[in-house]
Amino acid sequence: MALQFPEIDPIALHFTENFGIRWYALAYLAGILGGWYYALHLVAKNKAARPNKEDIEEVLSWLVMGIILGGRLGYVLFYNLPQYISHPWEVLYIWEGGMSFHGGLLGVVTAIVLYSRRNKFSILVLGDIISTVVPVGLFFGRIANFVNGELFGRVSNVSWAVVFPYGGDLPRHPSQLYEAFLEGLVLFTIMFVMSRKETVRKSTGMLTGTFVAGYGVCRFIIEFFREPDMQIGYIMKYFSMGQLLSLPMIAIGAYLIYRSRRMKTV
Repeated sequence: MALQFPEIDPIALHFTENFGIRWYALAYLAGILGGWYYALHLVAKNKAARPNKEDIEEVLSWLVMGIILGGRLGYVLFYNLPQYISHPWEVLYIWEGGMSFHGGLLGVVTAIVLYSRRNKFSILVLGDIISTVVPVGLFFGRIANFVNGELFGRVSNVSWAVVFPYGGDLPRHPSQLYEAFLEGLVLFTIMFVMSRKETVRKSTGMLTGTFVAGYGVCRFIIEFFREPDMQIGYIMKYFSMGQLLSLPMIAIGAYLIYRSRRMKTV
């Protein structure tokens, strides 16, 4: 017997009947503030002179811009380019939804590279700190996806399948919760445990590589349970766009881990 989607108002705080602060916005805020607080804790333990507390406070605005601009452009390019070529002004309609994690990741990477080069310290040292805190934001973001009833899973007959309001009458995997668990809780636990080891902290790039590869693996697996985007469907009959975008992450992450271990033994 399928579960009915709980009646959750997507607007957490109403100013008018249809306008207010949405749970999705609060999830972004919780993820950013939670990640920022944890990053400050990490740099306090970092024996290197840079990045320091002031760097984390300053780079935060760079990262937020990277998430928003990269996430939106990633969705436009990877998921719905023909629509936006026909209606280019709709690229600005962020309130209608349409953000890509992989695009947001590229935006964050760009922010890290530019900030690190501007301040003349290691890109991967800052990358290791940011990578450790990203699962915090992923957890809250995926919970918000569930609250909004979006990005739901494929049709299923498992006992915990949910009938989503925008997913038709058939029960589906609550894939947003799978993602919150794997990309959020599990990945955070792995990064937390690793970041506490002195040998890992000294292996520059190890944490970055672990996050990038770890997310790629988690996302690739979960995509088997998640409904592909309607306008794209399956690619080569079996794979989703999310899976194809995750494959380079696995390869790059594996390379960074290998590079980190090799440099440590040289």
